[in-house]
Amino acid sequence: MSPKFESAKVLDVHAHVVLSETFGALGDFGPEMGGQDGDAPWFRVGDYRLDGVRYQGSAFMDTNLRLSRMDAAGIDAQVLSPNPLTFLHFVAADQATAFCRLHNDALAKLLVSNTGRLAGLAALPMQDIGAAKAELERAVTQLGLLGGYIGTDMPHRLDDPVMDPLYAACTRLNVPLFIHPSPAGIDGPKGDPNLADFDLDVVVGFAAQETLAVARLIYGGVVDRHPDLDICLSHGGGSTGYLFGRLAMAARKRPWSSSELRADGAFEERLSRIWFDNHLNSETSLDLFTGIVGDDRLVFGTNFSGWDAPDDLADHRPPPKLAENARRLLRLTD
Repeated sequence: MSPKFESAKVLDVHAHVVLSETFGALGDFGPEMGGQDGDAPWFRVGDYRLDGVRYQGSAFMDTNLRLSRMDAAGIDAQVLSPNPLTFLHFVAADQATAFCRLHNDALAKLLVSNTGRLAGLAALPMQDIGAAKAELERAVTQLGLLGGYIGTDMPHRLDDPVMDPLYAACTRLNVPLFIHPSPAGIDGPKGDPNLADFDLDVVVGFAAQETLAVARLIYGGVVDRHPDLDICLSHGGGSTGYLFGRLAMAARKRPWSSSELRADGAFEERLSRIWFDNHLNSETSLDLFTGIVGDDRLVFGTNFSGWDAPDDLADHRPPPKLAENARRLLRLTD
């Protein structure tokens, strides 16, 4: 790994990339974009259309611009991840596998030509866990990507035993698995209709999916079956900080809970095994969350160039410990 990652004081692990090589890879389904030169940019995948976010000529697609804006924000190094709109966990498995290979190849090519300040995470076809395992191994061992990146909404629940071979592969390859939501209904089941307006599918829906992910990873026994697996959830685990007491109480008292989870402190101990990025858009929320989970498995994330990225990143440098944490998570330390 580049010395710039080894010495970085600010290391951003939450930064999406949009790759032109993937446009039109799924035929009529897209992805495609338009209006990028005007005042109404849009991006489409299937019947889902995102308005008002510019990709062309932005840091999402222009690496030189990304690097200059990283300089302005005081970010030394950054880990690039797939665009959540193109997780595509519900399209046909062969299409998803081909798309992920194309995406990961393009990302690896981008990284080879950069200045050593960027690394990447692999898109995985979660419709077919065997194919996801194979692509993870290829991406890590042949392309030099640092781990896998998946959505919360897919054909299998996170605690479904069918997922165990992928988790085991992450452990065997000694890489982390990052989990980030996507808007419901892009290529799979529609979400709650109450989320259809005001960007609530992102503003509220993402937080709900992240909180559900925490619950299923702990209640469903994933952290127990795979004690050496490092999973990192975006946005501080959604509403986990606020709902912590209720989640822990359910583990102690509800009839479905195992004897192991009923023990005092059992939920808390399992929560401490999960990693989170600190992108919560509020210092008060972050203080609450950190007071519960601590900062040993907290990493710095910005959603760089996204609508909710802080405008004053250069004025709010994260504690150096978060960069050290990121190096541990990404296996960049001895």
